[in-house]
Amino acid sequence: MRSGALFAGLLLAALPVSVGSAERAGSSASHRPRPLRVMSMNQCADQLVLALLPPERIASVTWLSRDPDGSLMHREAQKVAINHGLSEEVVQQQPDLVVAGAFTTPATRMLLRRLGYPMIEVAHADSFDEIRTITRQVAAAVGEEARGEALIARMDHQLSQLARQSGPAIQVAAWDGAGFNASEGSLYNAVLEAAGAVNVANRPPASTYGRPDVEVLLAAAPTLLVKGAGTGRRAGLQDNVERHRLVQRYWDGARTLTVRQSYYVCGTPFVADAISGLRGELQAAARQVQAPLPFAAGKTL
Repeated sequence: MRSGALFAGLLLAALPVSVGSAERAGSSASHRPRPLRVMSMNQCADQLVLALLPPERIASVTWLSRDPDGSLMHREAQKVAINHGLSEEVVQQQPDLVVAGAFTTPATRMLLRRLGYPMIEVAHADSFDEIRTITRQVAAAVGEEARGEALIARMDHQLSQLARQSGPAIQVAAWDGAGFNASEGSLYNAVLEAAGAVNVANRPPASTYGRPDVEVLLAAAPTLLVKGAGTGRRAGLQDNVERHRLVQRYWDGARTLTVRQSYYVCGTPFVADAISGLRGELQAAARQVQAPLPFAAGKTL
């Protein structure tokens, strides 16, 4: 009860300042001053804020941004304070802009609106076009439109170069760290395709939203198994599939590639860097494969 009373007092103390901030947020963008204390409460928004702003203009980003497996901007995140997505932290840090995401708790967002904190909500990006959209959204909100356009131009140039240098497609079966397929329409699948891979798990008889299935692997006979690493770089396939004797026999070792979730979990302009790295890993793994799978060549198991 004491901590609840303390939090209520903090909220009341913050309210007059917040209302003034809300009034500024309601003014036109052309007259709105650039926010000097930006707080991100979303792992993917973290990376955009870190890319667009110097550390002195960032109040905090989420603690997840420091994880190299989940963030391409983990080094930059070490230079600023972190938060755990709590309303209390907003009150303590007093940002003049909060960047929230689709997975920021509705209760937190509602409370911040009631207190009048300027806030933008950033959607999850599942395509390169959506990356351009959210980058421009955040760049405009923090007053760094030119920086945002420069990031987009860099990404587009890299994607163009990668498209011109594409080689033969590598057949893979790919799932993410939660065990679900990198389905069509997802950023994971877009990254795989740009890196030169074709995810056979999106073809019949595979399900576009199913867990890994041994029968699907045997029918599709992909060259490589690509497994998105979860927390602590644990492989993404379900244990019962990974332990299957046929999977261990045919996709163990060189035929299995584990990739970081940071390659595909967040849509940022740095996705082209991730694609370039993934392409190198895919090509290196494919070169180690000495012979096609025996059942892919019409042989029996």
